[in-house]
Amino acid sequence: MRAIYDEHEGVRDRFNGAGTVAPELARRLGLTGLAGRASGQAYDLRVDLPCEPYTQLAPAKCGSNAGDVAARVAVRFDELQESCRLVLRILEALPPGEHISSVPLPPDGAVGVGLIEGWRGPVLVALEAGAGGTIRRCHPHDPSWQNWPVLEHAIIGNIVPDFPLINKSFNLSYSGHDL
Repeated sequence: MRAIYDEHEGVRDRFNGAGTVAPELARRLGLTGLAGRASGQAYDLRVDLPCEPYTQLAPAKCGSNAGDVAARVAVRFDELQESCRLVLRILEALPPGEHISSVPLPPDGAVGVGLIEGWRGPVLVALEAGAGGTIRRCHPHDPSWQNWPVLEHAIIGNIVPDFPLINKSFNLSYSGHDL
């Protein structure tokens, strides 16, 4: 796919300069994830706050300072390649046999918080257990919620036909929580 993209001058011409978010604006508005990394925001929980297995896998950060649709596409290709590398390393190290473990029910009132790097940025889920393993409270945070306001700035000064292109280069969740 990347070779096709790289060879298609018309597509590259359309992507270059469209929907630009300068690194300073991205920093001020808290742009995260792939779109943030394409605008000079080099934050990635897998590298900056690693947990297992990332401490052993040493993922590489992908990024750009250009901040336009072309940069978001390039970072997406780079991250896809890096993800494939990580998956292959995990599969190669996987011991043979079944990989099943039981998880005990949490006690009533137990609280758990999970934070992981999603492709839109850090995804946070907080849960409070109820009686019998039920969920009493759940608070998900999809990074789309904080990235949506940046899209408004990205479309300023662009032609109307570029809006779908710019919008899809961010590929945010319309519901704000498609976890």
